[in-house]
Amino acid sequence: MKPVLPKTLTETIMIWETLLMILGAVLFLLLGFLLKSYILTRQKNFLEIDLERKKLEAEKEIEEMMKKARRKIEKEEREIRERKSKLEEKDDFLIRERKKLNQKGEDLDELKKRLNKKEKEIIGQMEKLASTTSEEALEMIKEKIESNHREDLLLAINRLETEREEELADRAKEIIALAIQKYSKNLENNLVTSSVKIPDPETKGKIIGKEGRNIKSFEKETGVQLLIDQCPDEIVISSFDPIRREVAVRALEKLIIDGIINPAKIEDFVKEAREEVVDVMAKAGRDAARQVGVHNLPGEVLDILGALYFRSSYGQNVLKHSVEMAHIAEVIAEELGADPYIAKTAALLHDIGKAVDFETKGTHVEIGRKILKKHGVNEEIIKAMQTHHREYPNENLESYIVDAADAISGARPGARSDNADMYIKKLEGLEKITKEFSGVTDAYALSAGREVRVFVKPDEVDDYNAKKMAREIAQRIEEELKYPGEIKIALIREQRIIEFAR
Repeated sequence: MKPVLPKTLTETIMIWETLLMILGAVLFLLLGFLLKSYILTRQKNFLEIDLERKKLEAEKEIEEMMKKARRKIEKEEREIRERKSKLEEKDDFLIRERKKLNQKGEDLDELKKRLNKKEKEIIGQMEKLASTTSEEALEMIKEKIESNHREDLLLAINRLETEREEELADRAKEIIALAIQKYSKNLENNLVTSSVKIPDPETKGKIIGKEGRNIKSFEKETGVQLLIDQCPDEIVISSFDPIRREVAVRALEKLIIDGIINPAKIEDFVKEAREEVVDVMAKAGRDAARQVGVHNLPGEVLDILGALYFRSSYGQNVLKHSVEMAHIAEVIAEELGADPYIAKTAALLHDIGKAVDFETKGTHVEIGRKILKKHGVNEEIIKAMQTHHREYPNENLESYIVDAADAISGARPGARSDNADMYIKKLEGLEKITKEFSGVTDAYALSAGREVRVFVKPDEVDDYNAKKMAREIAQRIEEELKYPGEIKIALIREQRIIEFAR
């Protein structure tokens, strides 16, 4: 048996146990508080150190930015000094020319004064010697002077006219040279091909697909031709239409990155690439306007203008040609005292009709006028842009400037290629003839114009009519186009059946 403690002792032990437990809890809480304080102090120190480090990094970054800004300011100051020096030289030249003209005018006035004085003296003498009226005497003097000094007067007049023409010609050459000097850029002329790098032969095999299924699907969706074996590590995309090439490049790059290549994927990525190209054209129109300082044009006009980014004329990119013209027109307008904004805006928009001339009937000038009138563009700008092909008369000074800027931009060495434009028109002609046939959905000129690939609606064109249509297309091409060699007509009648399992 356990010894029974007295009741008072048991209570005493319980009280001590309770006190010890309370004391332990207090010590535990105190220890926790001290540990938390230590941790918070450490975190505070770390934060202060990190804050100091970031402060030093920010100060260093600000100092570097200040250095770059100072270098930029110094560069701009040098450029301003150089421009100021050139302007001063130009002002000195104009002052000297003005002095020469003033001197010639003074000489001419002095000559007129001497002639008038001599004429009055002769009139007085004749009135004294004869009983003639002043009018009769004046007529006699004029006849006398004219008969005695006819050759001298003609020579003087011709000399003045020649000098004036030479001065005007020199001034015109100076203005044109200044315009070309202020805007001198090379134009890129990539007419028919683009290329896409491929990482390995396996990817090339995926692009080709089983029995060429994928490459046929890709060519059908994009309207381009893929040249697989020209280079070992890249695929060449061939098409005269730069928009098709750009869509094909973007779609092919997406397929390579995705790694899964089949007709369904091809269709999805081509659709996505087309939407991207539309965005690119919209951005290109706005960038062109900002580049030449043309503001407040409607967004619809800028969207149409951006389509010129993928158009070419005589091998010259139409949007770059328009931007170049705008810079040249602005310089000439400033020199001649015309309105620089009207001149450069009209130059930028002069070929806007070419963005949709394949969709709308009429010349690109007439189409461009309709577009600008529809969107409320200033009438003076329309007058200035509509004359560059002599379809409309020149109605303001800016129209002459736009004509001159067009001639300068197109005539400078390397800007244009007649052969390139003839080649593009030949391919466009092939597609245009083919699309006129009923039942045709798409037609693409490939292989540098040696092949036309035609896609027809299978429910409208059966096998018999497909053969007949191919022959009729060939006959139309033979009758309407001139070309060397032969052109292959590949007519494709493909029926796709889609059903859904739910």
